[in-house]
Amino acid sequence: MRPRIAIPPEEVEFTAIRAQGAGGQNVNKVANAVHLRFDIAASSLPEDIRERLLKLDDRRISKDGVVIIKAQEFRSLEKNRAEALRRLENLVAGVAVPPKARRPTKPSRASVKKRLDDKARRAAVKTGRGRVDD
Repeated sequence: MRPRIAIPPEEVEFTAIRAQGAGGQNVNKVANAVHLRFDIAASSLPEDIRERLLKLDDRRISKDGVVIIKAQEFRSLEKNRAEALRRLENLVAGVAVPPKARRPTKPSRASVKKRLDDKARRAAVKTGRGRVDD
């Protein structure tokens, strides 16, 4: 289970925008979609989490280190705000657990033998395809 990291509301900037796509008469009048902006470097997150977030290769993180999330799933502004905040919390929670250090391992003796046997068998098949001399 992922740990929950509390993000202070004053560090998150919400902007109400108009949603894209079809929506009938309402779509051109009401700004129900939400743009969430979260500056990673200026946040109060622990240093290791900030570093992992900045290293993350995610299209929602700009080159300046700002997370930009657009939520337009619901017709309600408050539901879209909650959805954008949930996505941000999931993103932060994903890097909150440090990755396990990889320990290099050697292939087993049986797997090496199997690989070499398969290689020899394949070489014999290819040798058999060669030109035949009388």
